[in-house]
Amino acid sequence: MDRPAALVPLRYVAIGGRGPEDVVADARGRVLTGVEDGRILRVDGLTGEAPARVEVLAETGGRPLGLELLPDDVLLVCDAELGLLRVDLREGIVRILADSVAGERLRFCSNVVALADGSVCFTVSSRVHPLDHWIGDIVEHTGTGRLLRLEPGSEMPEVLLEGLQFANGLALAADESFLVVAETGARRLTRYWLTGPKAGHGEPFAENLPGMPDNIWRGSPDGPIWVSLASPRVQPLDLLHRTPPAVRAAAARIAVHAPYRPAGTIGVLAVDDQGDVVHHLTRRRSGFRMVTSVCEAAGHLVLGSLWERGIAVCERPAPK
Repeated sequence: MDRPAALVPLRYVAIGGRGPEDVVADARGRVLTGVEDGRILRVDGLTGEAPARVEVLAETGGRPLGLELLPDDVLLVCDAELGLLRVDLREGIVRILADSVAGERLRFCSNVVALADGSVCFTVSSRVHPLDHWIGDIVEHTGTGRLLRLEPGSEMPEVLLEGLQFANGLALAADESFLVVAETGARRLTRYWLTGPKAGHGEPFAENLPGMPDNIWRGSPDGPIWVSLASPRVQPLDLLHRTPPAVRAAAARIAVHAPYRPAGTIGVLAVDDQGDVVHHLTRRRSGFRMVTSVCEAAGHLVLGSLWERGIAVCERPAPK
């Protein structure tokens, strides 16, 4: 991996809510996000001199995380408390698409993409720890993350992959032949084949990343897959993951009650459909911490964070 370039911040935009965990952009350069109190927000005017405009589009009543914007003002939402949701942005109507799988309640839905055939794929980060104890799953290394698919007209998702280490962000290949899944706890991206001779199988796509990948985003088939790095590599954590399960479980019980402050080093990656890194941007001693999402909007990079009360607008690197 080449030496990283600087991630250059341009503007901080307060949005009147904490924890814009995922950010996605629409065709007009506006950014949609969900915050801690359940509201879905749309932010406009990110790059002008005037203050940005923040509009409430809907309220899920839960905790929205990953988002996928569809045509006709429809938003798919992974809600950590309620499951997979469909939100009509014109009316603000929220409908639950799926809240269980094989009789097990969906806890901690994380990110979602829609396929051309009308099916929806989404991730579940953990079957053990809820969102407010997310660090417990990272420490315990439970490997209970899942990749699921919901077919059109169905209410019961099927399991495509399981045993994932904190399954998180999700993106499609340019030709929709495979999905890319971020495994936060393993510092890797995994490929799940949708078509071809390997259909139904998963394999490593990009390993030994310089940080823990969170949400991932692709704006267009001819663009790269942007990967947020929620934390730099933590070497003591790598060592802990090699210890017996009982040791990790005990460490997790301590971690969920210990004070937490994100690292001051932040970063994002962009990878191509071969898993090669085309951009690696970092910033040390950043005032904006815990980057859990990144998207392109209005010619810039926009960063979201589970930790912050706003989003950050940064320079977008020149295409390679």
